[in-house]
Amino acid sequence: MTVPGRPVAQERVDALRRMKVIAGGMLAVALILFLVSVLAGDGDGPWGFLQTASEAALVGGLADWFAVTALFRHPLGIPIPHTAIIPRKKDQIGASLGSFVQQNFLTGEIVAERVAALDVPQRVGAWLSDPVRATRLAGELGSGLTGAVALLRDDELRASVAQFAEARLHEVPAAPILARVIEAAVEGGQHQEALTGLVKGLGAFLEDNRALFRDRLADESPSWVPDWVDERIFNRMYAGVQDFLADLGDRPDHELRAQFDERLRQYAHDLRTDPETIAKADDLKAQLLDHPAVRAWTGSLWETIKGAVLQAADDPDSELRRAAATLIARTGQALLEDQALAARIDRLLERTAMQVLARYGEDISALIASTVARWDAQETGRRLELQVGRDLQFIRINGTVVGALVGLIIHSVAVLLS
Repeated sequence: MTVPGRPVAQERVDALRRMKVIAGGMLAVALILFLVSVLAGDGDGPWGFLQTASEAALVGGLADWFAVTALFRHPLGIPIPHTAIIPRKKDQIGASLGSFVQQNFLTGEIVAERVAALDVPQRVGAWLSDPVRATRLAGELGSGLTGAVALLRDDELRASVAQFAEARLHEVPAAPILARVIEAAVEGGQHQEALTGLVKGLGAFLEDNRALFRDRLADESPSWVPDWVDERIFNRMYAGVQDFLADLGDRPDHELRAQFDERLRQYAHDLRTDPETIAKADDLKAQLLDHPAVRAWTGSLWETIKGAVLQAADDPDSELRRAAATLIARTGQALLEDQALAARIDRLLERTAMQVLARYGEDISALIASTVARWDAQETGRRLELQVGRDLQFIRINGTVVGALVGLIIHSVAVLLS
């Protein structure tokens, strides 16, 4: 059991040391019993059983001690052939371990079975469909988006966005768009409403500036014309214009309205079919896009977009955050309810796993082999002993116990047969 606050490696060292003490203690007990039986006994009766059992326990314990020790080092430091197997064979062990992992764990069948058993779509769907988690994830995405935008260079992006917007606007033909706008206005009657507003506005403008127009007429009139004549002429002309504008503004069936409607429809038709009209519309669009005010607007697009995105990403109640949370929750619900979608995702995960294994399976095996090859020989033995040495000490204990039991059995058989 791991003690809180102590390194795991130290726990393994202490556990290995305890098992070595127990195994060595049993071997020491067997040695003491053997010496007692030899020095104090005569080999007959109980002494014979004790001597044979302790002798066999010594043989079994020493043999297993030698076998276990030979895996990691030379017993007693003596370079006996075929000992210190792990330090001497670490490179081959690493290569064999990598090959073993690749052939027995990194196979398509095993990975596909494991992917299917994980049931990723259902688990992900259940996690995402929770509104609380969806809202929290939307917040995390917003924070990530804020951080990503903060890393971008404004000067470079300002020019890039402006160039992109200008290029796209220049590519879009103006005539078809203008034709659609005019046709929509005519179909909805907005063009007549605009004409009515224009006529009434013009009438109000004339009324507000009546004195100015009267003075202008007096200035242009010959000096020999009496003022009362100028006044009468102006009043008749002014009244005629105002009556015409009032009639045009109040009568939906006015003939000029019909002509206006027909002219707009014809202009929309020309915008779709007449090359000269189309060219004029494109020239007008090009002049408009080259205007300094428009270029200043395209240059400020990045700041506008960035400010809107950052504000929406930081505001928990923004439409962006709510939309993101709703989308996440709906995605999770779809994964839970749409079995066909879940099956497609499972197949995609399986194909991805297969492709990864096909491309990187040998690399993973080589990584294991190269990692082990870089280890120091003695360090390799020490690491592996810390991992499995404690369990191997049970071999020594079992060897001592089994040896004693086998010695007792052999001696019992010999006594019975004698």
